Amino acid sequence: MTIYLCIALAILIFWALAYFRTPLLVWTNIIAVILAIHTITLTSVASTVFLWIVFLLIAIPVNVTSIRRRLVSDKIFPFIKKAIPKISQTEKDALEAGTVWWDGEIFSGKPKWKKLIATPEPTLTAQEQAFLDGPVQSLCDMIDDWKITHEDFDLSPDVWQYIKDNGFFGMIIPKEYGGQAFSALAHSEIVVKIASRSTTAAVTVMVPNSLGPAELLLNYGTNEQKAHYLPRLAHGEDIPCFALTGPEAGSDASSIPDTGIVCRSEFNDEKDVLGIRLNWEKRYITLGPVATVLGLAFKLYDPDQLLGDKYDIGITLALIPTNTPGINIGRRHMPLNIAFQNGPNSGKDVFIPMDWIIGGQERVGQGWRMLMESLAAGRSISLPALSTGGGKLACRATGAYARIRKQFRTPIGRFEGVEEPLARMAGYTYQMEAARKITAGAVDQGEHPSVISAIVKYNLTARMRTIITDAMDVQGGSAICMGPRNILGRIYQAIPVAITVEGANILTRTLITFGQGAIRCHPYILKEMQAATESDPIIASVNFDKALFGHIGFTISNALRALFLGLSSAAFVLTPGGKEKYFYKQATRLSSCFALTSDIGILILGGALKRKEKLSGRLADVLSQLYLISATLKHFRDQGQKSTDYPLLQWSCEDALYQSQESLLEFLRNFPNRPVAWLLKIICFPLGRPFTPPDDILGHKLADILLTPSNTRDRLTNGIYIPESVNETLGRLEDTLQKVIAAEPIENAIKTAQRNKIIQGRDRTTLIEDAIGKGIIDQEQMQILNAADLASKEVIKVDDFDPDYLGTCRT
Repeated sequence: MTIYLCIALAILIFWALAYFRTPLLVWTNIIAVILAIHTITLTSVASTVFLWIVFLLIAIPVNVTSIRRRLVSDKIFPFIKKAIPKISQTEKDALEAGTVWWDGEIFSGKPKWKKLIATPEPTLTAQEQAFLDGPVQSLCDMIDDWKITHEDFDLSPDVWQYIKDNGFFGMIIPKEYGGQAFSALAHSEIVVKIASRSTTAAVTVMVPNSLGPAELLLNYGTNEQKAHYLPRLAHGEDIPCFALTGPEAGSDASSIPDTGIVCRSEFNDEKDVLGIRLNWEKRYITLGPVATVLGLAFKLYDPDQLLGDKYDIGITLALIPTNTPGINIGRRHMPLNIAFQNGPNSGKDVFIPMDWIIGGQERVGQGWRMLMESLAAGRSISLPALSTGGGKLACRATGAYARIRKQFRTPIGRFEGVEEPLARMAGYTYQMEAARKITAGAVDQGEHPSVISAIVKYNLTARMRTIITDAMDVQGGSAICMGPRNILGRIYQAIPVAITVEGANILTRTLITFGQGAIRCHPYILKEMQAATESDPIIASVNFDKALFGHIGFTISNALRALFLGLSSAAFVLTPGGKEKYFYKQATRLSSCFALTSDIGILILGGALKRKEKLSGRLADVLSQLYLISATLKHFRDQGQKSTDYPLLQWSCEDALYQSQESLLEFLRNFPNRPVAWLLKIICFPLGRPFTPPDDILGHKLADILLTPSNTRDRLTNGIYIPESVNETLGRLEDTLQKVIAAEPIENAIKTAQRNKIIQGRDRTTLIEDAIGKGIIDQEQMQILNAADLASKEVIKVDDFDPDYLGTCRT
């Protein structure tokens, strides 16, 4: 019996050592102590000697690195080197671009929540808030989105001029060059507000401040280029665009067919100028039709070796005035009637001098890395802000509409069938706001999270699609009939635009979020791959040995952690928080499951896992959901852990936990190695499925948040443009909501009297007259009812047009 107890105790000790990721040397010392106790307390000399021999045969090789390398690592290394697929320079640049932030903690299987909580809450400066309250508010006041999208197909000249004059194109440009020098959070808040007014205006403002000439010049431009272009861009004297996508190269930008040939030519009356002869064809270029300066990506070749001994120099970036001979700006695209300036352009035998390359001649061939390092702004700031602005507007407007619009004498928002989409809208918008703010805050702290930028781009644009679709369903006919009163129709049309740009969502999910994330964020895989490509054999051996044994310990730890957390429901995990402790614990549990499943999937499938996009996409979904949980927990804490906001946090986390669980199970159900899948399922879910979707009671609470004016509703939709005029759709909804709520107690009194047969009437007018006559309500209350009725009729009114007008429409 004593032996069994010792064995059980040893197993528990080993499990604890693995759970807490104890260093190998500590393992060795503890095992030695256990053996020493065994030697002292037990009398079996033979078993003791045997155990010591086994221990020393294992302990010495694994702790003495020179022996370990010779006996283990160096034997395995050749097979790993052959198995690891060759990485092209463009893939290497993509993997090394940006920084690893909270995504690395999720991949660790043991996220350090204190690190997340310690991240400063992002806040606006007084100058940034003043810009939002002043120029941004004024810009929104000027915008007539129906006129922009239906009649002019462009911003009005005065709006264009206001954007230029007030520095909207220079938000990221430093003050020394005449820019605003705004933070990533301010950039995001500005886009949120404008997007809630007009997608066309939001896209126009956000593009010059994300991936484009300004950002590339700031990061890589020469002093001369910065001095010339940045002030002109900041003041709107130049309008920029960036030409990357072409007919044969969309998401796979590394395959662009556009070329530049290094040569000498006459330029500006100078002979024998060293430069580049360019030929290109691009499309989908936002601001391209009105741009005065064109950022261009192309492949550079040097057949005459004028720059050195290399023929294929690689992807290069240049900045070219659009009036340069040979450039054809072309006509306009019409991206789903959103009306922002977008179109193709091309160049035929366009000669540019070498100093037009962004960063000068020393930056030739570095364009892909420059692009990868600069993509974070569009992915992590602009598009998430655009999506969140749309989600907030839909929540505010549709919540009000669902309280105002009645069927069967009941607000439609009180029907359980309508509550379901309303709850989803509120929960997703809370997630979006949390992820938007925490990501912008990370950028302001100096992070350039390439994988997280892909997560928020993909998930927030996808959630906007769900929210707007739900809002359209709730508002029904009023949402599908276009006109000045309809504030959802154009957003609905804009959804595929946001989902397509900066990398199509399908590929963002499958190739970037997990395909890049698994290598970039994993603590050991990239190190193993780098060791496999190291030219020095001694350095390669040392680095591989260190990474390999670290990886082995990491995998063992996650397996035992996942099993223990599954059996204990993560009850013993130490986490911060109050009522939300449960969600920290369960996110930790799923992080261990995710890390283990990813590791085993990569071990068995290798590079094929990236090609099995259904499998890698499901792992990407788990990573995304864990980031959204992290963001919502941080957001809830930053906002003061208000009890009235807790239902939003609870719904968001419950939904994300359930989605993570289902994605993991779908991965395992389709994993080709069935015994391994079966074993992983037992380890990760030993007691079955622990998570369920948010229940109906919680959904009712979230729907009520959208239906009822409150501080919680205001916080959820904070930052959007709310016009004061009742002639504006959202202003009309806000005014009518207050009037309808004021009238509800009076309505209830009349209903009660009618139900008790105290009053009667054939229609509403006679019913109210009878109620006044019998003292159920007074004249003042009748006026409140009439005001609510008149306002409600205005809200549910739908635009109609003269047939002649529709016949002359250009769309």
